[in-house]
Amino acid sequence: LLAAAAIALIWANSPWADSYKALTQLHLGRDVFGLHLDLSLGAWAADGLLAIFFFVVGLELKREFVAGDLRDPARAALPIAAAVGGMAVPALIFAAFTWGAGDGAVRGWAIPTATDIAFAVAVLAVISTHLPSALRTFLLTLAVVDDLLAIAVIAVFYTSTIHLPALFLALIPLGLFAFAVQHRVRSWWVLIPLALMTWVFVHESGIHATVAGVLLGFMVPVLRNERDPGPDSGPGMAEHIEHLVRPLSAGFAIPVFAFFAAGVTFGGYDGLVTALRDPIALGIVFGLVVGKTVGVFGTTRLIAAVTRAGLDSSLRWIDVFGVAMLAGIGFTVSLLIGDLAYGHESARQDIVKVAVLTGSVVAALLAAVVLRVRNRHYRAVFEMETADADDDGVPDVYRETPRGNA
Repeated sequence: LLAAAAIALIWANSPWADSYKALTQLHLGRDVFGLHLDLSLGAWAADGLLAIFFFVVGLELKREFVAGDLRDPARAALPIAAAVGGMAVPALIFAAFTWGAGDGAVRGWAIPTATDIAFAVAVLAVISTHLPSALRTFLLTLAVVDDLLAIAVIAVFYTSTIHLPALFLALIPLGLFAFAVQHRVRSWWVLIPLALMTWVFVHESGIHATVAGVLLGFMVPVLRNERDPGPDSGPGMAEHIEHLVRPLSAGFAIPVFAFFAAGVTFGGYDGLVTALRDPIALGIVFGLVVGKTVGVFGTTRLIAAVTRAGLDSSLRWIDVFGVAMLAGIGFTVSLLIGDLAYGHESARQDIVKVAVLTGSVVAALLAAVVLRVRNRHYRAVFEMETADADDDGVPDVYRETPRGNA
């Protein structure tokens, strides 16, 4: 993903920038049977390939609701509240910067509200060698709820008109897909055509086609069939399908989308500075860097203060502060919402791309500083406990604990 975004940025700012733009606008497909499938490569990446990513997100959401942290209200309360606050505050900051800009600038209010799961978890994985595992769980739950809210925002606020006949037609292959996976049908020649038909009709209905990916993901059962005999029955359908599709999503769909989405022409240093002075860019950058941090951390502290919800015992508030900064990485979904808010070929698209890339990089760097400090702290504690351990491997801190409770 990083390589694809870097190649796009270099190409779009090279002497061959026109060829990159021509490639992005190259049309493939054909309008057949009244279906509008004559799309540019950039549109295919945003509407088609990104649906694969959202299908995986749908599987993750379903698993979290059925067997994950979102199943337990007590454990899910803080990250869910953090996700809500992490969307509300950046939206307000963006609106404050763009309210007087006119010409529909405020329509992009949702751009800085999204957290990119792939980037955020990747940064945490690079930094974390000794950070508590509960911190990654907190980030995953926060990001999953964030994605769910982002999907709802796309469906409600960025769908101009709905073609009801196409929407009702989408229910037919969606229902057949659900029937097939519920009965443990794993044949690709059955599932893929039904998924493609669902995508086509959702795309035709006017609702953004990535919603089809989420709906398909929700249809897949998470738990193994109760009729299956013991552990030999293998993983549930959701885990099985995610194992097959995730490499396609992470290794192809998302990098290709990044390649077509990130290729913004800066116009040199002066052009970059001019773009970042735009109210839209300021709203996005401050929304991602400041809004996400204040929204996630502030809401979490508030909920912990007024309710009985609390942090995992292995975490400290400074850890949550670092994750709150990390939530300001908003690449994939932020760029998608920018496309929906202002139009794929709008002049504001370059401003959105510059701002999203700038805000995401700044948020990642600030989070890295905080979390690396915390990682050193936890590593020092671990090394101290290891040094204090006796020959039987029991640290001194547990030495006087009765063996039955150790």
